[in-house]
Amino acid sequence: MGAGSLAGGWHPPPGGLARTTGCEAMTSKHAVVTGAASGIGADCSRDLVGRGCTVFGLDMDAGRQEQVAAHAKGGPGKFIPIPCDTASSASLAQAFERVRGATATLDALVCSAGVFRTGALMDLSEADYDALFDINTKGCWLTAKAAYPLLRQAASPDAPARVVFVASAAALRPKTGGGAYAASKVALTYLTRVLAVELASEAILVNAVAPATVDTPLVQKLVADAATSGYRVSGVSPLGRVARPSDVTAVIRFLLGDDSRYMTGTILPIDGGSVAAVSSK
Repeated sequence: MGAGSLAGGWHPPPGGLARTTGCEAMTSKHAVVTGAASGIGADCSRDLVGRGCTVFGLDMDAGRQEQVAAHAKGGPGKFIPIPCDTASSASLAQAFERVRGATATLDALVCSAGVFRTGALMDLSEADYDALFDINTKGCWLTAKAAYPLLRQAASPDAPARVVFVASAAALRPKTGGGAYAASKVALTYLTRVLAVELASEAILVNAVAPATVDTPLVQKLVADAATSGYRVSGVSPLGRVARPSDVTAVIRFLLGDDSRYMTGTILPIDGGSVAAVSSK
């Protein structure tokens, strides 16, 4: 640093600072979002379309997919619904054949598809255990494998491609009655960390968000079924409320934007302080 570099304080260069926000970064780009029919996936899809992105929404719920598509009409981007079971490599192959028919590159992948099954570990059925890992863990891995060739084509050191997995705060603080779910999300966080290092040299950034209770149709069903299932959904956070899908979308937007260009292998809690410490109140 030169002796006079701080003289008179710091001044921006002529023309101001160049800054690319997540909003600008997704304009005219392409993304795949799984679990796009509801909850976090639907909210993220609508946000991306509103920022000029072409979104290929993968989900098994065709009816809700069409609702997202109808909502996205008129936006600067486009929402293309594609039926897909992300736990099936054959279904993913068909879905990505359609994606490749529309674009040769993919700038972002957001894996939001997930399921929840409740039950003490000694009572949980093998079918429920398998469903948790098939969709929450293996499904993300299979989707990333299917997207990888297109992500690699889009990626460059100056403009990395992005992968964001939706994990869970349960991976950081599990609770009884949801042990297998937590385990499936812990596994996903480790896949995130290792994949981030394996793909770093190819300019593909891999991160995960770990939301606590989010007001989504999945959680609303858990609340409705609580009387018969015995499972108690986690209460409000230290901030005094549960998360909204938009709270999670905002962090995903950051991870897809230029401001996170030096972040990879990171697991970001979105929990209102729920896992920070146990409250004595």
